[in-house]
Amino acid sequence: MQFFTVIAALAAAAMAAPASLEQRQVPICTSGSPLCCATDVLHLADLDCATPATFPTSPNKLIATCSAAGQQAKCCLLPILGQALICSNVNPTAE
Repeated sequence: MQFFTVIAALAAAAMAAPASLEQRQVPICTSGSPLCCATDVLHLADLDCATPATFPTSPNKLIATCSAAGQQAKCCLLPILGQALICSNVNPTAE
């Protein structure tokens, strides 16, 4: 009897879920970490890198945040002590 009560409660909770889900965040970097870097050396190493001051929710916001600080938006595979290895540019998206 308690089993049916639990099943009924779970079914009621599932029906109470919203009918539509909001669109998920667009991934900023397909691989690596989003960083703001000052100097790029042949897309292999970047110097003076840091995570953005605010968490960006889109590639365009990352670019704007880094540009406001005078840096470049990058996706880097190996961030190490303010330096980063194997970096690529963040591509802007149409909004």
